Amino acid sequence: QVQLVESGGGLVQPGGSLRLSCAASGSIGSIYAMGWFRQAPGKQRELVARVSSGGRRNYADSVKGRFTISRDHAKNTVYLQMNSLKPEDPAVYYCNLQRQSIDYWGQGTQVTVSS
Repeated sequence: QVQLVESGGGLVQPGGSLRLSCAASGSIGSIYAMGWFRQAPGKQRELVARVSSGGRRNYADSVKGRFTISRDHAKNTVYLQMNSLKPEDPAVYYCNLQRQSIDYWGQGTQVTVSS
């Protein structure tokens, strides 16, 4: 069983920053990818950023240059630093862990961008 606990969402003004955290626990082993997805109302869930067990990162085009994903292996934690937030960024952000082709999800954290 894998548990993912997210934190760090909230309300921020356009151009502001937020940092999301996701701590994994349980039977995760050592080889897994972690990442962040988001889902806005009426839209499909989409990949925001992902980091493999080997440290390879990939980002959605819409967040490149603004968001940075990082990972602390010792803490089984992944972070998403979000800078220059835009009105199109608000969504529920979900932490994801993929291990042996199985996806695990956090409960989601709301990010709101509003002046």
